[in-house]
Amino acid sequence: MLFDILHKFWDSTGFKALLDSFFKVDNPIEILQSPLIMILVSFILLYLAIKKQFEPLLLVPIAFGMLLTNLPMAGLMDNDGLLHYLYMGTKLGIYPPIIFLGVGAMTDFGPLIANPKSVLLGAAAQFGIFFTFIGAVLISKMGIPGIGFTGQEAASIAIIGGADGPTALYLTSQLADHLLGPIAVAAYSYMALVPIIQPPIMRFFTTEEERKVKMEQLRPVSKTEKIIFPIVVATFCILLLPSAAPLVGMLMFGNLVRECGVVERLSNTIQNELTNIVTIFLGITVGATAKAEVFLQGQTIAIIVLGLLAFSVGTATGVLFGKIMHKATGGKVNPLIGAAGVSAVPMAARVVQKEGQKANPSNFLLMHAMGPNVAGVIGSAVAAGILLLFFS
Repeated sequence: MLFDILHKFWDSTGFKALLDSFFKVDNPIEILQSPLIMILVSFILLYLAIKKQFEPLLLVPIAFGMLLTNLPMAGLMDNDGLLHYLYMGTKLGIYPPIIFLGVGAMTDFGPLIANPKSVLLGAAAQFGIFFTFIGAVLISKMGIPGIGFTGQEAASIAIIGGADGPTALYLTSQLADHLLGPIAVAAYSYMALVPIIQPPIMRFFTTEEERKVKMEQLRPVSKTEKIIFPIVVATFCILLLPSAAPLVGMLMFGNLVRECGVVERLSNTIQNELTNIVTIFLGITVGATAKAEVFLQGQTIAIIVLGLLAFSVGTATGVLFGKIMHKATGGKVNPLIGAAGVSAVPMAARVVQKEGQKANPSNFLLMHAMGPNVAGVIGSAVAAGILLLFFS
């Protein structure tokens, strides 16, 4: 009798379901789709976030959401599960624009206003998006079993190259919401790994002498300029590309709240409580979409590889355009700042600063890199609007 009770209890536990998913399978390939694999992946991401401090604000909730969704029988992402309801904010495209609101409220566009030419570097870094879109389409035409993408899916994958998680999530939620899991994990993982991915590319495309270049101090930017900037950018971009309105509109509204100086309570709430709450919900629900049976397949591997390609090409084209500006200005521009155009704010700018100081300890490139960095945020939102225009 006691044995029967214990046996029944064991059958009801997630431990048995987890072990069965790994050991009791007819096809050895199914082992690779075991929740145990994804649980181990979540542990690795938690290690990177906590021990190595790779973007912990993003990776901790994503990795823990991944852990929760792959624990058998918990049902948190089932139709009546807690995370299923929270996930609606991601799927319906609500959370990403709110994150952009927070980004706008925390961003100083002064370096971009002081050096408008840096918008060209932000635009150049978006080349990785369109390069990877073409690559995804070409892969689809190769007819590889299990790996093929529609135009909407290819656009959603390509946006990873903008190194902007909220933009990637917003576009994917509108075009290919079934790919939210792998695209989100790829986008945020690459954002977190900026300090590892970018430096080798930056060093490969620049010379020691170019990395040593010291740039002149930026001019002071008036308060009036900072107030007018978000109003003008929002008006122009949305009139030009209405599909970019949710992202650009929220980004510029957040910045106006920051700069106008008369709504400090709103600015503090957006920068702190609101952004923190939405980041928690966004991160944990994005991680919860990474179920083993969906995530561990050929198409997901292709997405991760293409995402890395997009990010790498975007970094490379930003640096190469920086070299062009270096030549055109007679050596006054350090090409490294072009790498910051991928819009991972402010991580990419910090990487530029670090690499510049390795070459020349007296170098201070952070504020110069922030120009293309914030331009990249606007550029990725505009790129998303263009893809939405053609594929929605």
